[in-house]
Amino acid sequence: MRIIFMGTPDFAVPTLAALHEAGHTLVAAYTQPPRPAGRGKKLQPSPVQVEAEIRGIEVRSPVSLREPKVQAEFAALEPDIAVVAAYGLILPQAVLDIPKHGCLNVHASLLPHWRGAAPIQRSILAGDPVTGITIMQMEAGLDTGPMLATARTPVEDKTAGELTAELAEIGAQLMVGTLIDLAMVHPVAQEDAEASYAPKVDKAEAKIDFSLSAEAIERQVRAFAPFPGAWFELDGERIKVLKSEVSDSHGAPGTTVDGALTIACGTGTLRPLRLQRAGKPVMDAADFLRGKSVPEGTELA
Repeated sequence: MRIIFMGTPDFAVPTLAALHEAGHTLVAAYTQPPRPAGRGKKLQPSPVQVEAEIRGIEVRSPVSLREPKVQAEFAALEPDIAVVAAYGLILPQAVLDIPKHGCLNVHASLLPHWRGAAPIQRSILAGDPVTGITIMQMEAGLDTGPMLATARTPVEDKTAGELTAELAEIGAQLMVGTLIDLAMVHPVAQEDAEASYAPKVDKAEAKIDFSLSAEAIERQVRAFAPFPGAWFELDGERIKVLKSEVSDSHGAPGTTVDGALTIACGTGTLRPLRLQRAGKPVMDAADFLRGKSVPEGTELA
């Protein structure tokens, strides 16, 4: 098939690679323009741009898809289908109508649950036991289109980073299989009454509130690892927690109950296992405590 691929972050790369390796003709890869990154704020191409250039696929990075000229250039590629994975731009109806077989999206949830920008983080925060991938026929609504295929995987104790990498591979293989069987696939409408929404993560959500249960905070740690990183303040310094475990001690919420940085919560206690000080590498709790003693009874903000 003649495919236009549309994606931007690491999550999208396995699908791009799998489609190319399956023998499809990728006529172009649409991705977000290079963005400033790092200490020098140099322009960095997206992971999809890097992968596409390695594979000799033409890269296009329009700021918007609403311009008639951009839409005409899209149509001139004569795509059989467009495959979308975390692209980051809204596809107007004029673009959705161009490919012969429409636009298919690789969405990282079991729709209609967690429509929106951050389905993986919201699933972890909610304590869902299972999540997955849905291949969806795109329409004008936010992740409301009919479903063509799904695959499930347990959430368990995975971080958002780990779950994103796993779902990216699942989505790639599911999309390749869906295209093979496309003529025989029967789209299934979503039940709007069962829908839930996954708004974009606000950095303010990453601050730990120790009045919550230890279980809820442990999910917060996993949902925001590796980015933006759940955090608390110690002596005015912001400390990120990237891995933690729950224990059953008790004390005043936000106060350490021993010298091993076990922190009392609304119910239960939380023991950080991997931490990061500002501007420093990630380290185990034992190494952190060798550099900064935190006595029992220390109050954290």
